[in-house]
Amino acid sequence: MPKILILRFSSIGDIVLTTPVVRCIKQQVPGAVVHYGTKQAFQGIVANNPYVDKVHLLKGSLKELVQELQEEQFDYIVDLHNNLRTRVIKFRLGKPSKSFNKLNYEKWLMVNFKLNRLPRVHIVDRYLAAASALGVKDDGKGLDYFIPTQDEVALQSLPEPFRNGYIAFAIGAQHYTKRLPSERIIDLCERLQKPVMLLGGKEDAATGEAIAAHFSNPATNNQHRTSIYNACGKYNLNQSASLVQQATQVVSHDTGLMHIAAAFGKDIISIWGNTIPEFGMYPFRTSFKVLEVQGLSCRPCSKIGYSKCPKGHFKCMRDINFDDLQVEQK
Repeated sequence: MPKILILRFSSIGDIVLTTPVVRCIKQQVPGAVVHYGTKQAFQGIVANNPYVDKVHLLKGSLKELVQELQEEQFDYIVDLHNNLRTRVIKFRLGKPSKSFNKLNYEKWLMVNFKLNRLPRVHIVDRYLAAASALGVKDDGKGLDYFIPTQDEVALQSLPEPFRNGYIAFAIGAQHYTKRLPSERIIDLCERLQKPVMLLGGKEDAATGEAIAAHFSNPATNNQHRTSIYNACGKYNLNQSASLVQQATQVVSHDTGLMHIAAAFGKDIISIWGNTIPEFGMYPFRTSFKVLEVQGLSCRPCSKIGYSKCPKGHFKCMRDINFDDLQVEQK
């Protein structure tokens, strides 16, 4: 039985985007035993995947992880991170391997000179290409996300206006330039005209409270009396995924919950600021609408993001037009 190691250390969205590779290897390589190496913080995403036989965690010391992996005697390594740490691991293990193409040069040209040499290929397809030597082919089934039973959130536990349908709005993002300013989130929520659940981590809780306060104040609430539930920081990742799964529609920045929503086949309103869908990380195999400002001479300014707008105007988020927004009516 071939023993195969898949490496992807971070982050939430990137790990979710590797799930087709995990599934296809397990189902298409006869007798495959699939191990997955990731950071300890992301154990919960991988550990619930039935196509993963064993998880190896980077807890701080790369040396300890390498020693643990050496004992496994892998037959092949699929490197879906392709950074210094994974290169060290591959060198130390000395096994046949393949890394995915990060398109660093093409992204550099796009960021620095606005020269688009990026292939029209989703990152999932590049991940799958790294496993092609194993005879793995795309099965067309999209992304996976598995929620343990104890983390399934019952609709009846939610505030009453949200028990019969709501829009989930993932307001967080790792970098400031990938997030709408609060006043623009308020503007968008007003247009949704349905109960809106704000999702994010503890770091987003204060922003969520400020947005909710706007809608609870009769002097500032719009005529539709939009219902807002600030769920930021109140649920763990798997519970947030459960809330995404039960939403009628999902609004999200370029972040992990967007890819989790895609795994559940949700209709997504996808918001892009300093990054662009052309980098290949738009919602995979699900219905989505992109909200972005096209034609800005400074965009994209980074392949990741910044703590503030380098130009100071933040037009990539402040100037997004919400007029053509289509709200799911199911």
